[in-house]
Amino acid sequence: MRSWEVTDPAPIENGPLQFVEKAVPTVAEGEVLVRVLACGVCRTDLHVAEGDLPVHRERVTPGHEVVGEVADIGPLVDGFAVGDRVGVAWLHDTDGTCAYCRRGDENLCPASTYTGWDRDGGYADYTTVPASFAYRLPADLDTVAAAPLLCAGIIGYRALKRASRIDPAAEFGFTVPQRLGLYGFGGSAHLCAQVAIALGAEVHVMTRGERSRELARSLGAASVGESHDAPPEPLDAAITFAPVGELVPVAMRALDRGGILSIAGIHLSDIGPLNYERELFYEKEIRSVTANTREDGREFLALAARFGVRATTHPYPLASADEALRDLKAGRFDGAAVLVPE
Repeated sequence: MRSWEVTDPAPIENGPLQFVEKAVPTVAEGEVLVRVLACGVCRTDLHVAEGDLPVHRERVTPGHEVVGEVADIGPLVDGFAVGDRVGVAWLHDTDGTCAYCRRGDENLCPASTYTGWDRDGGYADYTTVPASFAYRLPADLDTVAAAPLLCAGIIGYRALKRASRIDPAAEFGFTVPQRLGLYGFGGSAHLCAQVAIALGAEVHVMTRGERSRELARSLGAASVGESHDAPPEPLDAAITFAPVGELVPVAMRALDRGGILSIAGIHLSDIGPLNYERELFYEKEIRSVTANTREDGREFLALAARFGVRATTHPYPLASADEALRDLKAGRFDGAAVLVPE
């Protein structure tokens, strides 16, 4: 099969990826083999390729927004059949026994592994996934449009939950903030915005690039500005999607008293000094986002179906994965890139 590998992490312009031929992976106990029909291109893939994240697997195949069909089934797998449509996401496996897993916080499991970082992912013709971590997808779901939902969508939803107030009476246990700011408006943010607006939030977007700003307007943002602009009113909560630490103080200054900042993403450049009076006082909070749980994924996919959440996508041939990552880094497209077999 065809597969991309990270041979030597480096800036994407220097060619850290290599397109190779290798054997189709053997399906193990409890796993399913997935024929990849589409794989979203996530900024985390760029972090793996460029070495922002430490190497967890030599010559790893990136990609963790996979839509595919079950091609083979390993021993001790129930409930899946060859030909079933499935999704493969970032969280690949956990131990299921640690204190975090037992209390429902499997995203914090110290033994957790991740698709496209610890295990070979979807920048290939085939990949494998534990059956218990595969998402069932409707057969009629658009293949390309579905791919970004598997990470960009799920992580954006997790970030939205972290920016919200706990409400046991609400359907999923939280209520969205009335005035929500989004810093950066790429693959994850444009999906998060659709859910937040559908749940009643007034969304203000601060981002670079006119194409991204126009997409935000088309999706119903209440206001749209540059990355460092102040929103037209104080925010109840904000989410930073851009992996730029210098935006954290900017977002904190935009918060109203008691506001919450949720930092999405696995990598962030250094945060500069925070001024206590301007940026932290009045019980403002900063919360990080660490992966997601499977329940987050199931909740988000249900909401996406209910509200018609749809990714803005730009297909690239599988053989052009390196080009897609270069374009992502340069901000040459709005929404999300998706790799598809030629």
